[in-house]
Amino acid sequence: MGQVFIVADDHPLFRGALREILASLPEPGTIVEAADFDETARALADNPEADLLLLDLAMPGTSGLSGLALLRAEYPSIPIAIVSGIENAPIVARALDLGASGFIPKSTGFEEIRRAIQTLLAGDVWLPPDVPLDAERDPEVTELIQRIRTLTPQQTRVLTMLGRGLLNKQIAYELGISEATIKAHVSAVLLKLGVDSRTQAVIRLSKLGIDLDTGFLA
Repeated sequence: MGQVFIVADDHPLFRGALREILASLPEPGTIVEAADFDETARALADNPEADLLLLDLAMPGTSGLSGLALLRAEYPSIPIAIVSGIENAPIVARALDLGASGFIPKSTGFEEIRRAIQTLLAGDVWLPPDVPLDAERDPEVTELIQRIRTLTPQQTRVLTMLGRGLLNKQIAYELGISEATIKAHVSAVLLKLGVDSRTQAVIRLSKLGIDLDTGFLA
């Protein structure tokens, strides 16, 4: 079986551009498209050994970097490159801290994106050359990222669903497990995040959101 690429972006024209670039590679493979976060999750479930995920940050169904955190926890071996119209240094740095293999601004030219993808497929990291990564990091966000990375994939899923405002019963239904198990996961999530309530956990998770008007962490 050849390479498998997943293109996750809610803009059909940009998905089409990425599809064209991937099809032009020396070893093109199967291209799976997703227009929202749920479709992305299903695409990964169907292709758990995909060679590359190109992930837009601003997609329906997720908020900023929280989607990256969830997918990175569940599929630690799949290279994930962020492809985004938001390209400031704090966002790039946070994406790398959460395990992204690269960050490709949507303003990047066709040939440069092609080279970036080839770099990622070779196992290397690709970053925009004009984005400085030595800027001072927000210590609160840095600590939050470290805590999130201690969560298991199931705990990360539960945290993301809490962020969507779902109740334990609804989370249990979506994940196909008992409500008692969800309560145990919620307790573990609260402990690992160092908070006392679901509301506090959601507030902490929102720190990974992005203000689409300013392009900065919310």
